[in-house]
Amino acid sequence: MEQIREVKEVRSGAPTLEGAGVRLRRLFGFEKVPALDPFLLLDDFSSRDPAEYMAGFPWHPHRGIETITYLLQGEIEHGDSMGNRGVIGPGEVQWMTAGSGIVHQEMPRESRKTGLQGFQLWANLPAAEKMMPPRYRGIEARQIPLVERRDGVKVRVVCGTVDGVQGPVREIRIDPEYLDVEMPAGAVFHRHVTEGHAIFAYVFAGSGHFAPASKKSAAAGNLVTFGAGDRVVIAAGEAGVRFLLVCGKPLREPVAWRGPIVMNTEAELRVAFAEYAAGTFLKHKAVLE
Repeated sequence: MEQIREVKEVRSGAPTLEGAGVRLRRLFGFEKVPALDPFLLLDDFSSRDPAEYMAGFPWHPHRGIETITYLLQGEIEHGDSMGNRGVIGPGEVQWMTAGSGIVHQEMPRESRKTGLQGFQLWANLPAAEKMMPPRYRGIEARQIPLVERRDGVKVRVVCGTVDGVQGPVREIRIDPEYLDVEMPAGAVFHRHVTEGHAIFAYVFAGSGHFAPASKKSAAAGNLVTFGAGDRVVIAAGEAGVRFLLVCGKPLREPVAWRGPIVMNTEAELRVAFAEYAAGTFLKHKAVLE
């Protein structure tokens, strides 16, 4: 018999300054490890004020993780040490596997009409693959399937499978699902979740109830975490709701984390930063997809 996951916590993010001075909202970070294992961090960098985001994220390293950027409004120029260059536009995803090491930059373009709206998620890599060759996946909006149900629910499938429709990001070791779910007022969304997998929802428009017995509603800007079980049930509020629904298989490994690098031991962190200082950080040539 399936067990519905009840809401464990509804919380707002904390204002945070990152990069060269980007003002964003951090929904979770170091304090949630290992509660949301294999996920490490979620930032909402949305703003209509260019002064809050134009400083961007100049060249910086990553090792041992994957960074997933999902943009809804605005544009971000990116470049990396593998030779990838381009612009992330509305509805597009950048799924970057840092692996053994990559150096990149993400610089927003000024968007006074629409502002900048998007999210960055960090996912951990298993110890056996932290030193794998880096990999970059740029996913255009047209490549992300949209599942439309009779009750008006719309699901953009970045990763995972909904109603037999599979998202474009595949072959990720933590077996993740990354869904953008949009629901009209009165709609109810049921989703099976593998028992034991971490799952969270981030509401960025409207409001809703994220479990039948929950007396709390979650509104835009709220992160929802869940207890044990293998199904989530979400009911949209009076104005509808739109949220990210993300789940993945826990790694249950030690986490050593400093800045943009996440390894398993402090010794591995010291090696990584020493190599970066010495110019020997990058281990692999480009693997383009």
